[in-house]
Amino acid sequence: MQDSSSPNSVWQAELLNLLRGASGGFLFGLPLLYTVEVWWIGSSTTPAWMLLSLGITFFVIYLLNQSEGFRSSLDIQLIDALMETVEAMAIGIVCALLALILLCRITLDTPLNEALGKLVLECIPFSIGVALARSTLRGDRVPRTVKKTRRLPKNSIFQALIADLDATLIGALIVAFSIAPTDEVSLLSASISPLWLLLIIVASVIISYCIVFVAGLTNQKERRQQQGLLQRPINETLICYLVCLLASALMLWFFQQLSWDDPWQEWLSETIILGLPATIGGAAGRLVI
Repeated sequence: MQDSSSPNSVWQAELLNLLRGASGGFLFGLPLLYTVEVWWIGSSTTPAWMLLSLGITFFVIYLLNQSEGFRSSLDIQLIDALMETVEAMAIGIVCALLALILLCRITLDTPLNEALGKLVLECIPFSIGVALARSTLRGDRVPRTVKKTRRLPKNSIFQALIADLDATLIGALIVAFSIAPTDEVSLLSASISPLWLLLIIVASVIISYCIVFVAGLTNQKERRQQQGLLQRPINETLICYLVCLLASALMLWFFQQLSWDDPWQEWLSETIILGLPATIGGAAGRLVI
């Protein structure tokens, strides 16, 4: 049996913490990326305002880490809370930068001041999401690959399948419904190339997989004991992604952002772009069942 204090175990624990934090960052921070006002504000933000925003965010996350620390330990040290805060903000900044690049809000042609302004504003919800994921939302994680499963009757397996699909659909609607009627989706679609859409698809699937199967954000013991089509990680991730894409297309059609007369390329592009937050919402929905 491998010593839990061995270097490999330490690195695995650190990697898990990073993935958990990044998953929470995308879960909380991604919807704000679909806000054109934030893009404009970031483009005109002054360095002094950037520093003030970072300082306020640092203080809020520090309070969150401090309060969480007192719940788990009465002798938490100031330096521990400060280090956790610095780490959470670092992960939030990296995740926000990757998301801005993914949606082409920051490119090689973006002026440095504009890029920094967008990054500072967007990293605020990402960093708070990282802190929440690593404290409040942290669950009792047991790897699905080693968890002993129990066989269920066919009716129960079917009910588990329906429950997963329902949770995915509800989560997708909660996160993406308020984004679908806005002009941001079409604006993003106009600036993203077809090949770049493939990267968004891959990112959507990977983030969804990490949120549900890697990060361990909530207690999922009962779900891991079930058997069925969607209880296999790859199957669940891919099928639920298709469900989120279908929901995204229907939402865009419902809000008249797309019509049957529009070319299929436009349908595909805008559906994939809205599918990113919808997929993250769907993953969050599956966490609560």
